[in-house]
Amino acid sequence: MAASGNDLSFFLKVHEVVKLIPFGRVTSYGAIASYLGTKGSARMVGWAMNASHHSLDSIPAHRVVNRSGLLTGKHNFGGSEIMQQLLESEGITVIGDQIQDFDFFFWDPAKELL
Repeated sequence: MAASGNDLSFFLKVHEVVKLIPFGRVTSYGAIASYLGTKGSARMVGWAMNASHHSLDSIPAHRVVNRSGLLTGKHNFGGSEIMQQLLESEGITVIGDQIQDFDFFFWDPAKELL
């Protein structure tokens, strides 16, 4: 699927939000979509995260998970354990692809970026 101009603009907005996620915190695809005023486009945020691996910028894509704290995007990191290792290096415990104490580590851009 080729990205249109609108998709590219959306992807860049997603990447800018992701760059703001603090070390040791995580957010969800849906929270980013909602913050950008496109509630219901969590899947599109996922596409943007997948595209982030080709960006020249450093985008901490490992900090974006699904709404339940599952590492659903881990297959995009070149190895099944890399996303988990990156999160654990930031002090986040992951068991069975699930972030433990997800609510504690959750960063909501709608509340944090005023």
